[in-house]
Amino acid sequence: MPRFFFDTFDGEFSSQDDVGLDLPSMDAVRHEAQMALPHMAQDALPDGNYRTFVVNVRDEDGKSVLRAALSLVMSEGPFED
Repeated sequence: MPRFFFDTFDGEFSSQDDVGLDLPSMDAVRHEAQMALPHMAQDALPDGNYRTFVVNVRDEDGKSVLRAALSLVMSEGPFED
């Protein structure tokens, strides 16, 4: 089963995955990357009004095979409906 490495960046800090996960398919890789993003946003609330969280997935050869991002935008109202 191939091993994939999930590097993360939250706008300030980056973390390189040196352990990785053995996953059976790209669907499983997508799922893991997608599940990581909300956890990153929850753990690192933005200092300002905008922050983008990124997961970059590498294969065993170090080649990037997937990049997923989540943007968190804070806006103050009042807002018109």
